Amino acid sequence: MNLNRINDPHPEDDKKNVAKRYFEETIVDDGFFVLTYKNDDNKVQNLQRDVQSDYIQFHFCLKGLCKFIFNEGTYILNILEENSLLLYNPQRSLPINIDVNPNSWIVSVLISIKKFHALFSLEADYISFLNAENKEKKYYKDGEISPSMAIVLNQLINYNLNQSIKHLYFKGKAYEILSLYFNRNEDANVEQCPFLVDETNVIKIRKAKDIIISKMAEPPSLQELADEIGLSLKKLKDGFKQIYGDSVFSFLFDYKMEVARKLLESGDNNVNEVGLKVGYSTSSHFIAAFKKKYGTTPKKYLMSLN
Repeated sequence: MNLNRINDPHPEDDKKNVAKRYFEETIVDDGFFVLTYKNDDNKVQNLQRDVQSDYIQFHFCLKGLCKFIFNEGTYILNILEENSLLLYNPQRSLPINIDVNPNSWIVSVLISIKKFHALFSLEADYISFLNAENKEKKYYKDGEISPSMAIVLNQLINYNLNQSIKHLYFKGKAYEILSLYFNRNEDANVEQCPFLVDETNVIKIRKAKDIIISKMAEPPSLQELADEIGLSLKKLKDGFKQIYGDSVFSFLFDYKMEVARKLLESGDNNVNEVGLKVGYSTSSHFIAAFKKKYGTTPKKYLMSLN
């Protein structure tokens, strides 16, 4: 994470070009809030909100660029598109002060540590900032938004439902976001694993990954892949699972769906064309695969973005 000292020769000029706005705020439960904001304007918008020190903050930049401002403008932290930031400091409050760039969207989830402990009491040792050793320490974590999280976040920011069910809808989605956020191995480094001690084998497994990505529309069979990288079939399967956490074709499926999602978002190809590019000969097979991965069809996903 990079905190950058602001060094702007014309700070007053910048202030004139920044309009102050407010989040759309939804109360999910006691001590649990969802904040959303879409800046579809051509000017930077500034969002501010007080947050008590006993709250954990999750911020998700879905689109564009958001700049978090700390210490009355002394430091800024850029959050790029499809990235997230977790903030928690029990020793002092961290008020939200964000500049949202033009054509940028942000979703924030605020939850009290008391509420959070009640949700994850059995997983306190798994979630590093909940364990006894770290409970009084400040915690910052940035990372990429997973495709599954992106779907849910887009549903939150682009919801189009009757106001009478908004609370129930947001409550379900907020819990889903937390579940997906922590459904990751926080400490895993996929490139550093105990797959033999032989670095040569690790290099071969990485080569296998590069091959299936480059040939994703027409990938080789497992045996062909093993022959190409010079490993036995068993060592390919075991090594790939250890290094990348999944089987070869499960990894490839996830990769293809992520490529498909980005192609759909670009608007340059229709559903049939995207399916062909990632290796599906019929649109029905592609639609079924996309729905299996993201829980919605490509068409409905595009509608949620618009």
